[in-house]
Amino acid sequence: MGGSFNPAHGGHLHISRLALTALDIDEVWWLVSPQNPLKPVAGMAPFPDRVRLAALVAAADRRIRVTDIEAELGTTYTADTLRFLLRRFPGLRFVWLMGGDNLGQLPYWQRWQQIFRSVPVAVFDRPATALKALAGKAAQRFARARIRGRSARRLADMTPPAWAFFHTRLDPRSATRIRAERLLRKPKETRQNVTPETIALGQTASITSLRPRPRRDLEPAELLHRILDSLEDGKAEDIVTLDLAGKSTIADYMVVASGRSSRQVTSLTEHLEAALAGGPRVAVEGKAQGDWVLVDAGDVIVHIFRPDIRAYYNLEKMWGDDAPRIEAAQP
Repeated sequence: MGGSFNPAHGGHLHISRLALTALDIDEVWWLVSPQNPLKPVAGMAPFPDRVRLAALVAAADRRIRVTDIEAELGTTYTADTLRFLLRRFPGLRFVWLMGGDNLGQLPYWQRWQQIFRSVPVAVFDRPATALKALAGKAAQRFARARIRGRSARRLADMTPPAWAFFHTRLDPRSATRIRAERLLRKPKETRQNVTPETIALGQTASITSLRPRPRRDLEPAELLHRILDSLEDGKAEDIVTLDLAGKSTIADYMVVASGRSSRQVTSLTEHLEAALAGGPRVAVEGKAQGDWVLVDAGDVIVHIFRPDIRAYYNLEKMWGDDAPRIEAAQP
């Protein structure tokens, strides 16, 4: 997994642990980039500081390795870095990890198609990115190489091009948000003194958790019943509940339902948001389009589809009785 890590934070840790579990891999390498060509130099913390702080965050899991190998290789672009890694470590199998936001931006990367042809690629969902990313140029160009369902667990053993998109529990943290929040909390006269150290120290309390947990006003079963009641009251169709126990660490239950039109999908979402008001903190993605809405209520994840979109993604098959059982990642 590559990036500026400006700064590294709990979201990077979250995706890394998901990858370790979902892909059954031995390690995750954080490739700290000396300078991302698509990001401005202004506001970028010094490279040694970003490497050091990434190591501090990664210390929460011994299976994560932080490296400054791009500085050693003198590479600027991911395609070049992967070429060198494959030559230097011919006995290792690599999978490139990225967030859904990067999948959408991938066509702006140098020789991005070469990345898909060099190593398998695992993409993990990020807030408000899934629909746009999966409809984007990169996903469409390599649509036939996309691996779904239980086969995605064997991605590391596959010959590229091969890639998978993991609809996982969403983590709202981002380096951009962290920098902005730390800056705004500083008195105006001291904002010029914000350093990578102050940014990191401000988040050390949260780096060992996978994400901010929702308020536990409702037990998982009670939360599930409230969600099902809301969907039934809104006349949702084909409501299916999937028990994720032993299959995933993202939630206890997944609910899949359909609305006859985009308008009804949006209406069902708003009805559900109202039903959960005062309970768990809810993250919603896709409501503006009304084709596929993901409602992350913590212990229960809800997918509300238009029928044709639901048939295409077929989450019931992916997460149903035939889904492989996995062990939770150890802290």
